[in-house]
Amino acid sequence: MIFVALGSLVLGILCGGLFLSPEMTAGMDTLMSYALMILLVSVGIEVGTNKTVFRKIREYHIKILAIPLGVAVGSISGGILLGIFLGDAPNVSAAISSGFGFYSVSAVILRELGGSRLGTVAFMTNMFRELLSYLLIPLVAKYCGRYAAIAPSGATAMDTTLPAIAKSTDHETALMAVITGVVLTALVPILVPVLYNL
Repeated sequence: MIFVALGSLVLGILCGGLFLSPEMTAGMDTLMSYALMILLVSVGIEVGTNKTVFRKIREYHIKILAIPLGVAVGSISGGILLGIFLGDAPNVSAAISSGFGFYSVSAVILRELGGSRLGTVAFMTNMFRELLSYLLIPLVAKYCGRYAAIAPSGATAMDTTLPAIAKSTDHETALMAVITGVVLTALVPILVPVLYNL
């Protein structure tokens, strides 16, 4: 999946730079808005059809939110600290880091809010998070514990990085990873614009 996304990005750059005039790309904003709506509906359907997630939520109650909220607070705090170091505004850094690896949604939202440069930074940041998580998950599981191994993945813990988590931990942790991914995925379209507009 990650290579398909990177390939699509490169293809888009080539098309935009070599073949399409500014007049031809004028409708891209509208197209991206519709694509984002379709993507969010798809995510909602995926979450709604996952009965295991709802069963575990009933079993663990509020305790089940400890891991996703911890990942969210850690990601946003780390993003703000790195943003200060790089000289970026805290609200922008917080908005980028609240993408939690969900590059397709966070990049489109931030492009609409702050322009194509910000959308590209959000896309690349969240793409690199997903790539790095494949390397970090086994190390974090070994040295920091099985539940900590969910953190590097962020929102992708429910899909693309789930096999790496399952391989490095156990069935219970993999299930918690799915729930964490679902919660973080649901938070992305809410937190990104809220934090950006602070």
